[in-house]
Amino acid sequence: MGRVWGQQDERAVVSTSPVTDEDLVAHAQAGDMEAFNQLVARWERPIYALAYRTLGREEDARDVAQEAFLRAYRGLKGFKGQAKFSSWLYRITLNLCRDWMRKARRAPLIQVPETEDGMDMAEQLPSPAESVEELVNRRQMSAAVAKAMLELPEEQRVAILMKEFHGLTFQEIADALDCPLSTVKTRLYQGLSVLRRRLERQQADEASLRRASWESSSS
Repeated sequence: MGRVWGQQDERAVVSTSPVTDEDLVAHAQAGDMEAFNQLVARWERPIYALAYRTLGREEDARDVAQEAFLRAYRGLKGFKGQAKFSSWLYRITLNLCRDWMRKARRAPLIQVPETEDGMDMAEQLPSPAESVEELVNRRQMSAAVAKAMLELPEEQRVAILMKEFHGLTFQEIADALDCPLSTVKTRLYQGLSVLRRRLERQQADEASLRRASWESSSS
């Protein structure tokens, strides 16, 4: 009896263990459509968020996200797993964003969300402990970051988006961008350095304008 219970316990552990992306990919490659649907459900928010932060337009981001999953489904049998499924999916999405901007001849409109994923309507409301003035200042800071990021080269901008707003590791970014790890670190360091200097300059300029306005009104 002890052996039978042990076997049952082992099966219970297996059944409750989390299903990995690799498991779902293997099932999807074998023709299990539900497994691919689970991959979509797991990654649709991050993929939409990346497209939205890159393109800055909700409708465009939705279209790109849908096309990304369609391309992933079509190319799934050729996915060999050298990188994580998520990194592969990010790469597809970024390539689509570049194609989208090139075809539409549009410049990116960087969106810097105030919450981790930028998709919850709750971010539009101040917290009970947050004053209206604090909320306005926080949103102005987000606008300043967005403005400064627009001035960065695309390579640096994408590296910052993926590291700071999506929380990817250096290796995941390297896999997604198909470039060496050292290149990712260089782009991120240079981009953040430039971003910091430009934010400091913006804040100094705004402080000068406020001071000049105050002196003019008090004279």
